Amino acid sequence: MPTRLCAASFLSFLGARSASSFSIPSAGAAAHGQRPAFARKMTDTSTPTTEAPAATATDPHAFLEEVLSEDSLAWVDARNAACFSALGDPGETADYARLLSIMDSADKIPGVAQIGDGDYYNFWQDETHVQGIWRRTSPASYKTGSPEWTTVLDLDALDPPDEKTAAATGTTWVWHGSTLLDEGPGGKWDRALIALSPGGSDADTTREIDLVSGKFVGADDGGFELPKAAKTSCAYRTRDELLIGTDFAGDGSTMTDSGYPRVIKSWKRGTPLSEAVTIFEAEQADIAGAQFAYHDRGAQHEFRMRQITFYTSTYEYRVPVLDGSQPADAEGAAFQKVPIPEDASIGTYGTDAMITLRTDWCPPGSDTTYVAGSLLVTTMSAVMASDFSDVLVMFTPTPAKSLSATTSTKDYIVLSVLEDVRTTLVLWKRGDDGTWTNIPAPEDAVRVGEDVSLGNVNRDDAHDNAVFLWRNGYLVPETLELVADVGTSLAAGEPLKAGPAHFDAAGLIVEQNFCASADGTRIPYFVIRRADAPLDGENPTLLDAYGGFEISMLPGYSAGVGAAWLEAGGVKVIANIRGGGEYGPAWHQAALREKKYKSYEDMEAVAQDLIDRKITSPAKLACIGGSNGGLMVGNLLTRPISSRLFGAAVCQVPLLDMKVYSKLLAGASWMAEYGNPDVPGDWSFLRKHSAYHMLRHDCLGLSEDGAEGVVTDPEWQCPKTLFTTSTRDDRVHPGHARKMVRSLLEEARPLGKADVVHYWENIEGGHGGAADNKQRAKMWALTYSFLKQTLGLRSD
Repeated sequence: MPTRLCAASFLSFLGARSASSFSIPSAGAAAHGQRPAFARKMTDTSTPTTEAPAATATDPHAFLEEVLSEDSLAWVDARNAACFSALGDPGETADYARLLSIMDSADKIPGVAQIGDGDYYNFWQDETHVQGIWRRTSPASYKTGSPEWTTVLDLDALDPPDEKTAAATGTTWVWHGSTLLDEGPGGKWDRALIALSPGGSDADTTREIDLVSGKFVGADDGGFELPKAAKTSCAYRTRDELLIGTDFAGDGSTMTDSGYPRVIKSWKRGTPLSEAVTIFEAEQADIAGAQFAYHDRGAQHEFRMRQITFYTSTYEYRVPVLDGSQPADAEGAAFQKVPIPEDASIGTYGTDAMITLRTDWCPPGSDTTYVAGSLLVTTMSAVMASDFSDVLVMFTPTPAKSLSATTSTKDYIVLSVLEDVRTTLVLWKRGDDGTWTNIPAPEDAVRVGEDVSLGNVNRDDAHDNAVFLWRNGYLVPETLELVADVGTSLAAGEPLKAGPAHFDAAGLIVEQNFCASADGTRIPYFVIRRADAPLDGENPTLLDAYGGFEISMLPGYSAGVGAAWLEAGGVKVIANIRGGGEYGPAWHQAALREKKYKSYEDMEAVAQDLIDRKITSPAKLACIGGSNGGLMVGNLLTRPISSRLFGAAVCQVPLLDMKVYSKLLAGASWMAEYGNPDVPGDWSFLRKHSAYHMLRHDCLGLSEDGAEGVVTDPEWQCPKTLFTTSTRDDRVHPGHARKMVRSLLEEARPLGKADVVHYWENIEGGHGGAADNKQRAKMWALTYSFLKQTLGLRSD
């Protein structure tokens, strides 16, 4: 079980954002890579559709919020057909064939994790296993060039989803992970809960599997089974008891306003779900509630959590009995409130508590104020006694340094520290007497444009001190090393695997530049280009960023970018704008709520710097972003400055209508990031970065709330744009993209304001936009086809 940082646990729903993927987290993130036991697979479960209004006088496009209505789908079909007619079928391009071959490549490094003392497990997709297989091999076999794999679960061999699985379902299964039965020292590690999503939505089905026989354990045989897809939190408390939160009645009554579990129940083996006993309830307005119990290096812990907003939670704690004799609904030790700030994260390492701060904090009875971004360690018993007299500061941030991730092993904690978006490693060892010692770690291990990350060899991070060391970079294919003991060989491990070079990087270079934003803040960005590219302003350039939810854009190998863009002569730029986590909580908070516009000013500064350096010019410059990054792109399309800096844009699974976002799907869970549109004070600043309203009322001068519209920028022109989304996205509603595009086509184009607007909506795929490799390859082939045609890069 990982060292647990519980405060942001629910963000495991969302996933991380990188230069080649996109996601708004669902509720709560695994901060610094540490998760409570239940969050190893915390299943996101809100309903896939939301009641939507018909077209109104104030919003003639509102009918498109009704995801599966006949009118909406007819509009989608027409736009998809028009997109392919204009750009060509991406499935017939050389880019598609090459991207698919990369995604299906048998030469990819299979990421693995050991279960118990046995095999390594891996989930794999290729052209034969479209939906994927969960498979295992021995540690010795994995080290060979051709490991011998045994299939545990073949998703393609399962009966497809049907109406019994979800009211509105896709035709394929999408792997959402496994949750292990952890019984502490001496445990068998023989059972797991498997989460599968119909069509790729956040809603999952759950089935228990016997890891010895490799077979599902049906309900008739006493297995735990949830056949109806829902957003669910589900994990073992003991072998015969689950702690579960889901849409128990199917009517949303046990879910929060954000669509996540509110009611937590104790479900005993061999009983129907209807007999599960309620043990904890969060508030309706909370994002989610959770209860989780786990073993940790000889200690046992149990927490209750109310996630109040995206960044604030309250906790209760007790020491449980986890031998099966005292279920969660039995009388036992009482829960007590954990006395830490609501915006702090708490986790455990054995009997120690680890507290990560998002704001400055002076603990009760202390004369010391610890700064935001610090990592504090003391005992869990001391925390519960409000005794902070003996606190170890394991990490203190600086203006250039922040804590990016932690990896814990049997005896060590490794901190991944970012300094100007370059990773360094810091090592701490816990002695037998409970004291911590800082151990020198290798310096300058990572070059500009490269990164290193660690992963536990075993799913139980207390099993040993071994880790996998992953290295890669923008131009450096992945390599995998085995570090048998982080305390003795962290600088270099045993080489295990090396990924292939999927594109020709000869002649390409990576540069890190800095520029000043409108308020003078120093903004870093990376440029990947040909060393001999002329600085004449004519290089087709793609600028990528995210800027939200404290998610960092770190260097990583993207074979797709290299094969479809860099090889053809394109320039790729990754901007580390405010709102992300590259410089810790303060960097994120600098572009939060009413300061969200700072992210967009940062993008304008980077774009202008690229133009000033003559790397590119407005006609040759495109921006790209997905999810929260899609909101960023929407703003760049409609802001007076940025709309003149970009010749093209790609807007993926975006938020755009900030007046209604909180009422669509999981939107209410993001109000701590953006604000509450129903609060007049919040709407006054939300309106300024609601791209849908900026388009219709500021750029086009259409009436707003009965008042006559005023065009704020008469010379505004929408850059050429491709919008992509997914019908099955039940995190960010597809209505955002649909309405924006319909307004551009029917209200802006007749005025000569939006000459080139394309739209493609994948029927499956969830928030990632695609459910399998063929769909992913098609989406990205379409994206690069649009960019090449628009920016004048040679195309296939």
